[in-house]
Amino acid sequence: MARLGYAEYARLPDDGRRYEIIDGALHVSPAPRPRHQTVSRRLQFALYTALELEQGGQLYNAPIDVLLGPHDIVQPDLVYLTADQLHLVTDRAIEGVPALVVEILSPSTRRRDVLVKSEVYRRYGVPRYWMVDPEIDRIEGLLLAEGAYRPEFVASSPEVIPALGVPLDLGAIFA
Repeated sequence: MARLGYAEYARLPDDGRRYEIIDGALHVSPAPRPRHQTVSRRLQFALYTALELEQGGQLYNAPIDVLLGPHDIVQPDLVYLTADQLHLVTDRAIEGVPALVVEILSPSTRRRDVLVKSEVYRRYGVPRYWMVDPEIDRIEGLLLAEGAYRPEFVASSPEVIPALGVPLDLGAIFA
């Protein structure tokens, strides 16, 4: 079976599902649940305020295509690019490795986000990968060091964590 790439990806229907190509294979997820979207919106606002407005760069929310390689096209829940990385934004997608990728775990995506996508992000050199678990009000931040992800922080609501030099009030994000 041939590995899929962007040409095949671009022909997929716009039907409310989230499509990704990982290692050339198609993955399909249903639309996120309301709790997922609430946590995503609140975290996006906190990161937008703390990172984009204070430090520059751009924060994007799903759906946004991130083309990591010819056979790896993902749609993270949130993506942050520093001011130095804005050249990665093209008319069709973010084409390259962002500074931060955030995945909000859902029952339908948990296994893929934790096992498969973390490996893809590591392989391409994504420096920071956050996994947000709205079921237990927890964020696990991973930092790429010497080719492997290491825990940068694990925090639960109602903690306030310093992340990327800014405080995040998890109590407000998970309320």
